Parts: sequence; C-alpha cells; structure tokens
Amino acid sequence: MSLTLRSTLGCTEFVIADDGGLKQFYQVADILSQDLHIRFSNKEDDFDAIDWEFRFKGQALTLHYSIYNGISIFPTRTKDALNKDNKAVVELANALEGKLFNTGLRNIA
Repeated sequence: MSLTLRSTLGCTEFVIADDGGLKQFYQVADILSQDLHIRFSNKEDDFDAIDWEFRFKGQALTLHYSIYNGISIFPTRTKDALNKDNKAVVELANALEGKLFNTGLRNIA
C-alpha cells in the first residue's frame, strides 16, 4: 500500500483517511502519543474541525480532522512551510504507515 500525499494546501500533506471520523482521529492521536512519544502542544477544537499541533524531528506539524476532508497531517505553517517541514511530514508518514495499516485505520484517499 502506498502513502497518500498531496500538496493542495501549498505544502506536503499526509492523508490518513479522507472520510475518517472522530473515533479514527483519536486513534491516530493515541498512536502518535504512545508509539512515537509525541506530545501535543496546542489543541484547537472547533465545530467542524480539530487541529492539534506537535513537533516531529524539530518541525512543527499539525494533526488535522475535518468533517469535510477527513484526517491528515501537514506542516503547521502550510503555505509558508519550509522544505524540511515537508520532509518531516513524509518521514512521519513512513513511520506511521505500518502502524495505521495494522490497526485498520489506513484508508486510501
């Protein structure tokens, strides 16, 4: 199974589930926390979207949920993302791919 990466936001975005729900979002957050020891630094929960910021390999990334677009991870700076921010997304996607597939969370976007 290949990674689903897109750049419609002006940066590299790892699409985890294009139709994922809240339960899946929290499962991904648990995997990030428990398996990769990631700590979320800023949590914004709105009516139709959730953005939780964290650092991975020194880069600021966001775990995102939207009722319209599903679950994804992208650089917090989006359009102003640096090359190293985009590379961190790809590295994290590679690290998560097997874990998500093994738990049944990985959907093809």
